[in-house]
Amino acid sequence: MPSRSAVPDGKRPTLSDLAARAGVSVPLASMVMRGAKGPSAASRERVLQAAQEIGYRPDSRARLLRSSRSHLVGVQFDLRQPFHADMVEALYSAAGAAGYQIALSALAASRSEQEAVETLLADRCEALILLSPHAPAARLAELAAQLPVVSVARRLRPLADGVDVVRAADDEGARQAVDHLVALGHRDIVHIDGGRAPGAADRRRGYKSAMKHHGLTDRVRLVPGGLTEDHGAAAARTLLTEAARPTAVLAFNDHCAIGVLDTFLRAQIRVPDEISVVGFDDSHLARLAHVQLTTVGQEARQLARRAVSRAVARLEGGATDDEREVVVTPHLVIRSTTRAPCRS
Repeated sequence: MPSRSAVPDGKRPTLSDLAARAGVSVPLASMVMRGAKGPSAASRERVLQAAQEIGYRPDSRARLLRSSRSHLVGVQFDLRQPFHADMVEALYSAAGAAGYQIALSALAASRSEQEAVETLLADRCEALILLSPHAPAARLAELAAQLPVVSVARRLRPLADGVDVVRAADDEGARQAVDHLVALGHRDIVHIDGGRAPGAADRRRGYKSAMKHHGLTDRVRLVPGGLTEDHGAAAARTLLTEAARPTAVLAFNDHCAIGVLDTFLRAQIRVPDEISVVGFDDSHLARLAHVQLTTVGQEARQLARRAVSRAVARLEGGATDDEREVVVTPHLVIRSTTRAPCRS
């Protein structure tokens, strides 16, 4: 009969506790929990039942420390960016399918990129996936000399030595947004700019290119903005002070667009009846039932799959330098914040 010894209250059950509860040796209990071949079906059932009874969970960190490889991919992300949350969820799925685990390290108002990266290096991550990094290309190249580095959602020109890039075609996404608005009949289309944020230059270029293509060069207008809701709100307040308001706004990203929508709502400006609004990213914010934002989808799942694929290829010797930059085509998602302009 298996031992029924109890685990002291407040103490995390150990492998020895599990073996005693199941009435087997510690090596046999370890083999069962690792899924190794050898133990009989009856032994497996007894050990797994005992694990459930005492609440035993394998210590994955300890196992990683004992291993010559960690199979950990470090992900740097920004807590303030809703799209990054969507990317993290997709990265967990992609990494798991490839046999790797994810370690997260966040940027915040009080935590820098350097701190986030150093934490991942201390965790013995084998590769880094950096979401919209701001670090200079030279710094990314330094990191890539130590381990595989994949930069996501940022164009690097020229490519940094050893750094892989996975990004959306931001300029194409902005063009799709302008094409949509022009097809609805809009001519006075303002772009709330992202400043020096990753992707901003390409979105700015795509907006200008599309306006020129439609013969609207003289109506090109950039309003200073940024990545956050506050940036969008400030830009919207600027537009509200003008006698001749635009009929449509293309915001730098969804978070910025939410600030625009909130400011217009408070000012009793009806969207889309009076002004149409388009975001960028297709983050979970855009899909909220009370928002339903027309936006440009960055294909988070595809970006995640490609980023993990590049990192794993570097780790396992399957990478080729002619694939160092992967560009994913975005797509417009039409919801309820755009319509034809009102005719006066």
